[in-house]
Amino acid sequence: MSDKDSNWRFAEEFVSESADIASARLHSIELGVDAVSPAVGAQIAVVAAATNPTSMIEIGTGVGVSGLWLFEGAPRAMLTSIDIEADHQQEARKTFLEAGIPGNRVRLITGRALDVLPRMNEGSYDIVLIDADPGAVIEYVEHGLRLVRAGGTVLVTHALWRGRVADPAKRDDTTVGYRTLLKEIAGSDAVISALSPVGDGLLQLTKRGD
Repeated sequence: MSDKDSNWRFAEEFVSESADIASARLHSIELGVDAVSPAVGAQIAVVAAATNPTSMIEIGTGVGVSGLWLFEGAPRAMLTSIDIEADHQQEARKTFLEAGIPGNRVRLITGRALDVLPRMNEGSYDIVLIDADPGAVIEYVEHGLRLVRAGGTVLVTHALWRGRVADPAKRDDTTVGYRTLLKEIAGSDAVISALSPVGDGLLQLTKRGD
């Protein structure tokens, strides 16, 4: 194992998940849903705590693991979560209630994100978390940057796409999509960006003010 691999494993094992998140993660595994890793979740929580959001939106509910991490950092915020899988959202609703999160703090929207997002209000969210169909990641980020307020942050999970983005020999559509996104972001003056190698990669984009 290389030093980088050791550091990656240490960063993942360093995180101590709450009983509620650990339970949701186990349920996610049982249902075959790919939840964010513990280290990615911890970074999401830190961003949420630093942002002090009142309104958050996530694209990709799963069974609630990423949502619980958002609430870990911002327990008094409102969360809107979009997912095409109604069954998963029902499980997420149970996850949130069992974790003590009031039902009026969570709005679950079942539907195709690219149909729902155009109807959401511009500049209305403090945090946008993208953890959904990787094939549409560029479109999701475009919507995310429209929806987030100046000073707010868009978080993109799986930004290194199973270790393939860093390998120029990998040319499948999903990998190229993430690579194109990173290249465009690196040249943008509209955001302050950082790419973290934890988990499967976490891209963080904070929208600059006017």
